[in-house]
Amino acid sequence: MKKVLIFGAGMVAGPPVKYLLEKDFQVIVASRTLQKAEALVNNHPNGNAKAFDITQATTEELEALIRECDLAVSLLPYTFHVKIAKTCVKHRKHMVTTSYVSPEMRELDEKARNASISILNEIGVDPGIDHMSAQKIIDAIHEKGGKILSFTSYTGGLPAPDANNNPWGYKLSWSPRGVILAGRNSAKYLKDEEVVKIPGEDLFDHFLPFPVNEKGPGDTEELGLLEGYPNRNSIEPYIDVYGIPETKTMIRGTLRNPGWCRTMKKIADVGYLNLDEQEFPSGFTYRQLLNQLLDKPLKSNAKENMMSIFDIEEKDDIIRRFEWMGLLGDDVLPKKKISPLDALCHQFEEHLQYDPGERDMLVMVHQFEYVLDSGMEKITSTMIDYGIPNGDSSMSRTVGLPAAIGVRMILDGTITDRGVLVPVKKSIYEPILKELKEMNISFTERLEKVN
Repeated sequence: MKKVLIFGAGMVAGPPVKYLLEKDFQVIVASRTLQKAEALVNNHPNGNAKAFDITQATTEELEALIRECDLAVSLLPYTFHVKIAKTCVKHRKHMVTTSYVSPEMRELDEKARNASISILNEIGVDPGIDHMSAQKIIDAIHEKGGKILSFTSYTGGLPAPDANNNPWGYKLSWSPRGVILAGRNSAKYLKDEEVVKIPGEDLFDHFLPFPVNEKGPGDTEELGLLEGYPNRNSIEPYIDVYGIPETKTMIRGTLRNPGWCRTMKKIADVGYLNLDEQEFPSGFTYRQLLNQLLDKPLKSNAKENMMSIFDIEEKDDIIRRFEWMGLLGDDVLPKKKISPLDALCHQFEEHLQYDPGERDMLVMVHQFEYVLDSGMEKITSTMIDYGIPNGDSSMSRTVGLPAAIGVRMILDGTITDRGVLVPVKKSIYEPILKELKEMNISFTERLEKVN
Protein backbone atom coordinates (compact mmCIF):
# COMPACT_ATOMS: atom_id res chain seq x y z
CA MET A 1 0.00 0.00 0.00
CA LYS A 2 1.40 3.38 -1.06
CA LYS A 3 1.93 5.86 1.76
CA VAL A 4 1.03 9.58 1.44
CA LEU A 5 2.26 12.14 3.96
CA ILE A 6 0.16 15.31 4.18
CA PHE A 7 1.65 18.34 5.93
CA GLY A 8 -1.11 20.57 7.30
CA ALA A 9 -4.66 20.03 8.55
CA GLY A 10 -6.15 23.40 7.63
CA MET A 11 -9.26 24.53 5.79
CA VAL A 12 -8.62 22.64 2.54
CA ALA A 13 -7.20 19.38 3.90
CA GLY A 14 -10.46 17.46 4.44
CA PRO A 15 -11.39 16.48 0.85
CA PRO A 16 -7.92 15.24 -0.19
CA VAL A 17 -7.56 13.17 2.98
CA LYS A 18 -10.98 11.55 2.40
CA TYR A 19 -10.29 10.98 -1.29
CA LEU A 20 -6.95 9.28 -0.70
CA LEU A 21 -8.25 7.08 2.12
CA GLU A 22 -11.15 5.99 -0.10
CA LYS A 23 -8.63 5.12 -2.85
CA ASP A 24 -6.83 2.75 -0.45
CA PHE A 25 -3.74 4.81 0.21
CA GLN A 26 -2.20 4.94 3.65
CA VAL A 27 -2.45 8.58 4.75
CA ILE A 28 -0.42 10.28 7.46
CA VAL A 29 -1.57 13.77 8.43
CA ALA A 30 1.18 15.76 10.14
CA SER A 31 -0.10 18.90 11.84
CA ARG A 32 1.02 21.30 14.54
CA THR A 33 -2.39 20.69 16.14
CA LEU A 34 -2.77 16.95 16.67
CA GLN A 35 -6.53 17.18 17.27
CA LYS A 36 -7.07 18.62 13.79
CA ALA A 37 -5.10 15.80 12.20
CA GLU A 38 -7.02 13.22 14.24
CA ALA A 39 -10.35 14.73 13.16
CA LEU A 40 -9.36 14.46 9.50
CA VAL A 41 -8.22 10.85 9.82
CA ASN A 42 -11.40 10.07 11.78
CA ASN A 43 -10.19 6.67 13.02
CA HIS A 44 -9.84 5.28 9.50
CA PRO A 45 -7.77 2.08 9.59
CA ASN A 46 -5.43 3.41 6.89
CA GLY A 47 -5.07 6.83 8.51
CA ASN A 48 -2.58 8.12 11.03
CA ALA A 49 -2.26 11.49 12.75
CA LYS A 50 1.05 12.94 13.92
CA ALA A 51 1.89 16.07 15.86
CA PHE A 52 4.47 17.94 13.81
CA ASP A 53 5.42 21.61 13.81
CA ILE A 54 7.75 22.34 10.90
CA THR A 55 8.86 25.59 12.51
CA GLN A 56 10.21 23.68 15.52
CA ALA A 57 11.19 20.33 13.99
CA THR A 58 14.81 19.36 13.41
CA THR A 59 16.11 18.36 10.00
CA GLU A 60 16.35 14.78 11.27
CA GLU A 61 12.68 14.78 12.33
CA LEU A 62 11.56 16.09 8.94
CA GLU A 63 13.72 13.55 7.13
CA ALA A 64 12.39 10.70 9.26
CA LEU A 65 8.81 11.54 8.26
CA ILE A 66 9.54 11.88 4.56
CA ARG A 67 11.78 8.83 4.42
CA GLU A 68 8.83 6.61 5.36
CA CYS A 69 6.40 7.89 2.69
CA ASP A 70 6.09 7.51 -1.08
CA LEU A 71 4.82 11.05 -1.65
CA ALA A 72 4.56 14.20 0.46
CA VAL A 73 1.81 16.80 0.07
CA SER A 74 2.47 20.26 1.46
CA LEU A 75 -0.67 22.17 2.44
CA LEU A 76 1.43 24.44 4.64
CA PRO A 77 2.15 28.10 3.80
CA TYR A 78 4.22 28.38 0.63
CA THR A 79 7.32 29.46 2.56
CA PHE A 80 7.82 25.84 3.71
CA HIS A 81 7.43 24.12 0.33
CA VAL A 82 11.05 24.37 -0.78
CA LYS A 83 12.31 22.99 2.54
CA ILE A 84 10.07 19.95 2.11
CA ALA A 85 10.93 19.67 -1.59
CA LYS A 86 14.66 19.57 -0.91
CA THR A 87 14.11 16.77 1.58
CA CYS A 88 11.96 14.91 -0.95
CA VAL A 89 14.73 15.23 -3.56
CA LYS A 90 17.30 13.92 -1.09
CA HIS A 91 15.22 10.84 -0.30
CA ARG A 92 13.77 10.40 -3.82
CA LYS A 93 10.15 10.94 -2.78
CA HIS A 94 7.47 12.59 -4.95
CA MET A 95 5.78 15.80 -3.84
CA VAL A 96 2.58 17.76 -4.55
CA THR A 97 1.66 21.36 -3.65
CA THR A 98 -1.21 23.64 -4.63
CA SER A 99 0.96 26.77 -4.60
CA TYR A 100 2.68 28.79 -7.32
CA VAL A 101 6.13 27.63 -8.39
CA SER A 102 8.63 29.93 -6.70
CA PRO A 103 12.02 30.66 -8.28
CA GLU A 104 13.62 28.55 -5.53
CA MET A 105 11.30 25.64 -6.37
CA ARG A 106 12.01 25.98 -10.09
CA GLU A 107 15.73 25.68 -9.36
CA LEU A 108 15.11 22.13 -8.10
CA ASP A 109 13.90 20.91 -11.49
CA GLU A 110 17.13 19.26 -12.60
CA LYS A 111 17.76 17.70 -9.19
CA ALA A 112 14.21 16.33 -9.13
CA ARG A 113 14.63 14.83 -12.60
CA ASN A 114 17.95 13.30 -11.59
CA ALA A 115 16.22 11.80 -8.55
CA SER A 116 13.46 10.50 -10.85
CA ILE A 117 10.70 12.20 -8.86
CA SER A 118 7.74 14.41 -9.73
CA ILE A 119 7.19 17.67 -7.86
CA LEU A 120 3.73 18.70 -9.04
CA ASN A 121 2.81 22.30 -8.17
CA GLU A 122 -0.09 24.66 -8.92
CA ILE A 123 -2.61 21.81 -8.71
CA GLY A 124 -5.35 23.47 -6.66
CA VAL A 125 -8.04 25.79 -7.99
CA ASP A 126 -6.21 29.08 -8.67
CA PRO A 127 -3.60 28.05 -9.54
CA GLY A 128 -4.70 24.64 -10.77
CA ILE A 129 -8.16 24.20 -12.24
CA ASP A 130 -7.65 27.56 -13.95
CA HIS A 131 -4.52 26.26 -15.72
CA MET A 132 -6.03 22.97 -16.74
CA SER A 133 -9.37 24.25 -18.00
CA ALA A 134 -7.70 27.11 -19.87
CA GLN A 135 -5.05 24.91 -21.44
CA LYS A 136 -7.72 22.50 -22.68
CA ILE A 137 -9.42 25.31 -24.62
CA ILE A 138 -6.14 26.82 -25.83
CA ASP A 139 -4.97 23.46 -27.16
CA ALA A 140 -8.30 22.92 -28.95
CA ILE A 141 -8.06 26.37 -30.60
CA HIS A 142 -4.48 25.74 -31.70
CA GLU A 143 -5.42 22.34 -33.08
CA LYS A 144 -7.91 24.11 -35.37
CA GLY A 145 -5.18 26.48 -36.55
CA GLY A 146 -6.46 29.39 -34.46
CA LYS A 147 -4.49 32.20 -32.87
CA ILE A 148 -5.32 33.56 -29.43
CA LEU A 149 -5.74 37.34 -29.44
CA SER A 150 -6.95 37.79 -25.87
CA PHE A 151 -7.14 35.61 -22.77
CA THR A 152 -8.57 36.82 -19.47
CA SER A 153 -9.17 34.62 -16.43
CA TYR A 154 -10.86 35.68 -13.18
CA THR A 155 -11.47 33.60 -10.04
CA GLY A 156 -13.12 34.33 -6.71
CA GLY A 157 -14.03 32.47 -3.54
CA LEU A 158 -17.19 34.11 -2.19
CA PRO A 159 -20.30 33.44 -0.12
CA ALA A 160 -23.06 31.76 -2.09
CA PRO A 161 -25.88 34.25 -2.79
CA ASP A 162 -27.98 32.77 0.05
CA ALA A 163 -25.06 33.27 2.48
CA ASN A 164 -24.12 36.76 1.27
CA ASN A 165 -25.60 38.49 4.31
CA ASN A 166 -22.99 40.85 5.74
CA PRO A 167 -21.96 44.37 4.63
CA TRP A 168 -18.60 43.18 3.27
CA GLY A 169 -20.04 40.66 0.82
CA TYR A 170 -17.31 38.26 1.86
CA LYS A 171 -16.65 35.34 4.22
CA LEU A 172 -13.55 33.30 4.91
CA SER A 173 -13.03 30.04 3.07
CA TRP A 174 -9.23 30.19 3.33
CA SER A 175 -6.53 31.89 5.38
CA PRO A 176 -7.67 35.39 6.47
CA ARG A 177 -4.05 36.53 6.57
CA GLY A 178 -3.60 35.30 3.01
CA VAL A 179 -6.67 37.24 1.89
CA ILE A 180 -5.37 40.47 3.41
CA LEU A 181 -1.74 39.97 2.33
CA ALA A 182 -2.92 39.60 -1.27
CA GLY A 183 -3.95 43.24 -1.07
CA ARG A 184 -0.28 44.22 -0.82
CA ASN A 185 0.67 42.60 -4.13
CA SER A 186 1.59 44.63 -7.17
CA ALA A 187 0.10 43.57 -10.51
CA LYS A 188 1.28 43.34 -14.08
CA TYR A 189 -0.69 42.40 -17.18
CA LEU A 190 -0.80 42.75 -20.96
CA LYS A 191 -3.59 44.82 -22.51
CA ASP A 192 -3.71 45.37 -26.29
CA GLU A 193 0.04 44.70 -26.54
CA GLU A 194 0.80 47.23 -23.76
CA VAL A 195 2.36 46.08 -20.48
CA VAL A 196 0.47 47.62 -17.55
CA LYS A 197 2.16 47.74 -14.12
CA ILE A 198 0.24 48.56 -10.93
CA PRO A 199 2.04 49.13 -7.61
CA GLY A 200 0.54 47.38 -4.62
CA GLU A 201 -0.70 50.58 -3.01
CA ASP A 202 -2.85 51.29 -6.11
CA LEU A 203 -4.12 47.74 -6.66
CA PHE A 204 -7.70 48.37 -5.54
CA ASP A 205 -8.06 51.42 -7.78
CA HIS A 206 -7.89 49.13 -10.81
CA PHE A 207 -11.13 47.17 -10.76
CA LEU A 208 -13.88 46.75 -13.32
CA PRO A 209 -17.54 45.67 -13.14
CA PHE A 210 -17.61 42.00 -14.10
CA PRO A 211 -20.97 40.47 -15.10
CA VAL A 212 -21.25 36.69 -14.73
CA ASN A 213 -23.99 35.68 -17.13
CA GLU A 214 -24.38 32.07 -16.00
CA LYS A 215 -26.47 30.25 -13.42
CA GLY A 216 -24.96 28.18 -10.67
CA PRO A 217 -26.11 24.59 -10.06
CA GLY A 218 -29.77 24.68 -9.04
CA ASP A 219 -30.06 28.46 -9.54
CA THR A 220 -32.95 30.11 -11.36
CA GLU A 221 -31.12 33.37 -12.01
CA GLU A 222 -27.74 34.33 -13.42
CA LEU A 223 -25.11 35.15 -10.85
CA GLY A 224 -24.95 38.78 -11.96
CA LEU A 225 -22.52 41.61 -11.32
CA LEU A 226 -19.20 41.13 -9.50
CA GLU A 227 -16.02 43.19 -9.69
CA GLY A 228 -12.65 42.04 -10.92
CA TYR A 229 -9.14 43.32 -10.30
CA PRO A 230 -5.73 42.08 -11.52
CA ASN A 231 -3.87 39.34 -9.66
CA ARG A 232 -0.07 39.53 -9.44
CA ASN A 233 1.97 38.95 -12.63
CA SER A 234 -0.32 37.82 -15.45
CA ILE A 235 2.45 37.79 -18.06
CA GLU A 236 5.36 35.75 -16.73
CA PRO A 237 5.45 32.84 -16.92
CA TYR A 238 1.90 32.27 -18.14
CA ILE A 239 2.18 33.34 -21.76
CA ASP A 240 5.01 30.84 -22.11
CA VAL A 241 3.39 28.18 -19.92
CA TYR A 242 0.16 28.29 -21.92
CA GLY A 243 2.04 28.48 -25.22
CA ILE A 244 0.29 31.63 -26.49
CA PRO A 245 3.07 34.03 -27.58
CA GLU A 246 0.65 35.46 -30.13
CA THR A 247 -1.77 36.92 -27.56
CA LYS A 248 -2.15 40.69 -27.35
CA THR A 249 -4.04 40.65 -24.02
CA MET A 250 -3.30 38.48 -20.99
CA ILE A 251 -5.01 39.21 -17.66
CA ARG A 252 -5.45 37.00 -14.59
CA GLY A 253 -7.63 38.51 -11.90
CA THR A 254 -9.66 38.12 -8.70
CA LEU A 255 -13.45 38.35 -8.34
CA ARG A 256 -15.25 39.91 -5.40
CA ASN A 257 -18.72 41.23 -4.66
CA PRO A 258 -19.35 44.91 -5.49
CA GLY A 259 -17.87 47.35 -2.98
CA TRP A 260 -14.92 45.19 -1.92
CA CYS A 261 -12.31 47.17 -3.85
CA ARG A 262 -13.44 50.62 -2.68
CA THR A 263 -13.39 49.38 0.89
CA MET A 264 -10.05 47.60 0.65
CA LYS A 265 -8.56 50.70 -0.96
CA LYS A 266 -9.47 52.63 2.19
CA ILE A 267 -8.06 49.78 4.32
CA ALA A 268 -4.79 50.24 2.43
CA ASP A 269 -4.91 54.05 2.58
CA VAL A 270 -5.46 54.02 6.34
CA GLY A 271 -2.39 51.82 6.83
CA TYR A 272 -3.97 48.52 7.88
CA LEU A 273 -1.74 46.56 5.46
CA ASN A 274 1.39 47.53 7.42
CA LEU A 275 3.29 44.50 8.74
CA ASP A 276 5.44 46.36 11.30
CA GLU A 277 4.69 45.19 14.83
CA GLN A 278 4.24 47.76 17.56
CA GLU A 279 3.90 47.57 21.35
CA PHE A 280 0.54 48.98 22.52
CA PRO A 281 -0.66 49.83 26.04
CA SER A 282 -3.01 47.40 27.77
CA GLY A 283 -6.63 47.97 26.71
CA PHE A 284 -5.72 49.75 23.44
CA THR A 285 -8.80 49.76 21.19
CA TYR A 286 -9.44 49.55 17.47
CA ARG A 287 -10.81 53.10 17.54
CA GLN A 288 -7.51 54.27 19.02
CA LEU A 289 -5.54 52.24 16.48
CA LEU A 290 -7.44 53.84 13.62
CA ASN A 291 -6.85 57.31 15.03
CA GLN A 292 -3.15 56.55 15.43
CA LEU A 293 -2.93 55.32 11.82
CA LEU A 294 -4.70 58.50 10.69
CA ASP A 295 -2.35 60.60 12.85
CA LYS A 296 -5.26 61.97 14.88
CA PRO A 297 -5.66 62.32 18.68
CA LEU A 298 -6.41 58.95 20.26
CA LYS A 299 -9.55 60.24 22.00
CA SER A 300 -11.06 61.84 18.91
CA ASN A 301 -14.01 60.44 16.93
CA ALA A 302 -12.62 57.85 14.52
CA LYS A 303 -15.68 57.90 12.28
CA GLU A 304 -15.55 61.68 11.86
CA ASN A 305 -11.83 61.48 11.16
CA MET A 306 -12.45 58.92 8.42
CA MET A 307 -15.19 61.02 6.88
CA SER A 308 -13.09 64.18 6.96
CA ILE A 309 -9.79 62.77 5.69
CA PHE A 310 -11.29 60.70 2.88
CA ASP A 311 -14.21 63.02 2.05
CA ILE A 312 -16.88 60.34 2.48
CA GLU A 313 -20.34 60.65 3.99
CA GLU A 314 -21.61 58.81 7.05
CA LYS A 315 -24.07 56.80 4.91
CA ASP A 316 -21.27 55.56 2.64
CA ASP A 317 -20.91 51.77 2.59
CA ILE A 318 -17.24 52.13 3.52
CA ILE A 319 -18.18 53.69 6.87
CA ARG A 320 -20.83 51.02 7.39
CA ARG A 321 -18.30 48.24 6.73
CA PHE A 322 -15.64 49.75 9.02
CA GLU A 323 -18.25 50.15 11.74
CA TRP A 324 -19.65 46.62 11.34
CA MET A 325 -16.12 45.16 11.48
CA GLY A 326 -15.49 46.91 14.80
CA LEU A 327 -12.77 49.15 13.42
CA LEU A 328 -14.41 52.32 14.73
CA GLY A 329 -15.32 51.06 18.18
CA ASP A 330 -13.89 49.99 21.52
CA ASP A 331 -12.99 46.37 20.86
CA VAL A 332 -9.56 45.81 22.44
CA LEU A 333 -6.61 44.67 20.30
CA PRO A 334 -6.02 40.92 20.77
CA LYS A 335 -2.34 41.35 21.67
CA LYS A 336 -0.18 44.14 23.07
CA LYS A 337 2.45 43.62 20.36
CA ILE A 338 0.84 43.39 16.95
CA SER A 339 0.99 44.81 13.42
CA PRO A 340 -1.94 46.74 11.90
CA LEU A 341 -2.37 43.93 9.35
CA ASP A 342 -2.64 41.27 12.06
CA ALA A 343 -5.01 43.43 14.07
CA LEU A 344 -7.22 43.65 10.99
CA CYS A 345 -6.81 39.91 10.43
CA HIS A 346 -8.19 39.26 13.93
CA GLN A 347 -11.37 41.22 13.11
CA PHE A 348 -11.73 39.35 9.83
CA GLU A 349 -11.60 36.07 11.75
CA GLU A 350 -14.12 37.34 14.28
CA HIS A 351 -16.68 38.73 11.83
CA LEU A 352 -16.37 36.93 8.48
CA GLN A 353 -17.03 33.30 9.40
CA TYR A 354 -19.64 31.07 7.79
CA ASP A 355 -22.52 30.06 10.03
CA PRO A 356 -23.48 26.36 10.23
CA GLY A 357 -25.28 25.26 7.06
CA GLU A 358 -24.10 28.21 4.95
CA ARG A 359 -22.49 27.59 1.58
CA ASP A 360 -19.46 29.17 -0.01
CA MET A 361 -19.05 29.57 -3.76
CA LEU A 362 -16.17 29.36 -6.20
CA VAL A 363 -16.50 31.33 -9.45
CA MET A 364 -14.05 31.06 -12.34
CA VAL A 365 -14.50 32.76 -15.71
CA HIS A 366 -12.18 32.41 -18.71
CA GLN A 367 -12.68 34.52 -21.84
CA PHE A 368 -10.81 33.80 -25.07
CA GLU A 369 -10.89 35.84 -28.26
CA TYR A 370 -9.19 34.16 -31.19
CA VAL A 371 -9.04 34.17 -34.97
CA LEU A 372 -9.62 31.23 -37.32
CA ASP A 373 -9.64 31.10 -41.12
CA SER A 374 -13.43 31.46 -40.85
CA GLY A 375 -13.20 34.63 -38.72
CA MET A 376 -13.05 35.73 -35.09
CA GLU A 377 -14.72 33.88 -32.24
CA LYS A 378 -15.08 34.27 -28.49
CA ILE A 379 -15.42 31.52 -25.88
CA THR A 380 -16.59 32.25 -22.32
CA SER A 381 -15.99 29.31 -19.99
CA THR A 382 -17.57 29.56 -16.53
CA MET A 383 -17.43 27.41 -13.43
CA ILE A 384 -19.77 28.12 -10.51
CA ASP A 385 -19.40 25.63 -7.69
CA TYR A 386 -21.13 25.65 -4.30
CA GLY A 387 -20.05 24.18 -1.00
CA ILE A 388 -22.06 21.41 0.64
CA PRO A 389 -24.22 22.66 3.55
CA ASN A 390 -22.70 21.32 6.79
CA GLY A 391 -20.11 19.52 4.64
CA ASP A 392 -17.05 20.36 2.60
CA SER A 393 -16.66 23.91 1.35
CA SER A 394 -16.32 24.60 -2.36
CA MET A 395 -12.90 26.11 -1.66
CA SER A 396 -11.67 22.95 0.06
CA ARG A 397 -13.03 20.72 -2.71
CA THR A 398 -11.72 22.75 -5.63
CA VAL A 399 -8.30 23.21 -4.02
CA GLY A 400 -7.90 19.80 -2.43
CA LEU A 401 -9.41 17.37 -4.93
CA PRO A 402 -7.21 18.26 -7.93
CA ALA A 403 -4.18 17.82 -5.67
CA ALA A 404 -5.46 14.45 -4.46
CA ILE A 405 -6.10 13.26 -8.01
CA GLY A 406 -2.58 14.39 -8.90
CA VAL A 407 -1.22 12.32 -6.00
CA ARG A 408 -3.06 9.24 -7.21
CA MET A 409 -1.87 9.73 -10.81
CA ILE A 410 1.77 10.02 -9.75
CA LEU A 411 1.61 6.97 -7.51
CA ASP A 412 -0.29 4.76 -9.98
CA GLY A 413 2.08 5.69 -12.80
CA THR A 414 -0.36 7.78 -14.88
CA ILE A 415 1.92 10.81 -14.50
CA THR A 416 5.38 9.77 -15.67
CA ASP A 417 6.94 13.22 -16.15
CA ARG A 418 9.71 14.02 -13.70
CA GLY A 419 11.04 17.31 -12.35
CA VAL A 420 9.18 20.43 -11.22
CA LEU A 421 5.81 20.29 -12.99
CA VAL A 422 2.64 22.32 -13.49
CA PRO A 423 -0.52 20.65 -14.88
CA VAL A 424 -0.61 22.02 -18.44
CA LYS A 425 0.18 18.82 -20.35
CA LYS A 426 -2.81 17.06 -21.91
CA SER A 427 -1.79 13.77 -20.29
CA ILE A 428 -2.18 15.46 -16.89
CA TYR A 429 -5.05 17.91 -17.27
CA GLU A 430 -7.41 15.74 -19.32
CA PRO A 431 -7.92 12.91 -16.79
CA ILE A 432 -8.03 15.34 -13.85
CA LEU A 433 -10.71 17.51 -15.47
CA LYS A 434 -12.67 14.38 -16.40
CA GLU A 435 -12.63 13.10 -12.81
CA LEU A 436 -13.55 16.54 -11.43
CA LYS A 437 -16.53 16.63 -13.80
CA GLU A 438 -17.69 13.33 -12.33
CA MET A 439 -17.63 15.14 -8.98
CA ASN A 440 -19.81 17.95 -10.46
CA ILE A 441 -16.92 20.41 -10.68
CA SER A 442 -17.19 21.52 -14.30
CA PHE A 443 -17.51 24.40 -16.75
CA THR A 444 -20.20 25.82 -19.02
CA GLU A 445 -18.92 27.14 -22.37
CA ARG A 446 -20.50 29.77 -24.61
CA LEU A 447 -19.27 30.30 -28.16
CA GLU A 448 -19.92 33.59 -29.97
CA LYS A 449 -19.00 34.86 -33.41
CA VAL A 450 -17.18 38.22 -33.29
CA ASN A 451 -17.70 40.72 -36.11
